[in-house]
Amino acid sequence: MNELSNPIAVRVYWEDTDAGGVVFYANYLKYFERARTEWLRSAGVHQSQLQAELDCLFVVSEVSMRYLSPARLDDLLTITVAVAEQGKASMQLVQQAWRGDTLLTEGRVRVGCVSATTLRPRRIPDGIQWRK
Repeated sequence: MNELSNPIAVRVYWEDTDAGGVVFYANYLKYFERARTEWLRSAGVHQSQLQAELDCLFVVSEVSMRYLSPARLDDLLTITVAVAEQGKASMQLVQQAWRGDTLLTEGRVRVGCVSATTLRPRRIPDGIQWRK
């Protein structure tokens, strides 16, 4: 699996906007986090189960964002996830926010796998391997 089979939909609410009436830039990070969680869930991977049963957490170690066009109140956005590269203990994901056919924001997010108890890097568990 390398792409979210069902991209998530996000509606823009008042709380998401800034004084200019557009989505506050940091809120895209929240949207992307939700999409990554649902992406894992769609593959049968539940983060609470990873922590409890496999002593594993995914943590964000690096983010790069490009903002191309603003989203506004009541817009319905589609958030996608795709694997750009995967190593033994981390992966880089490309995430995008779309309004219809318009790409609004694109981000590259590196997530690392760490032990839930020590927070030290560890291998991504078997069965959780995605390729480009």
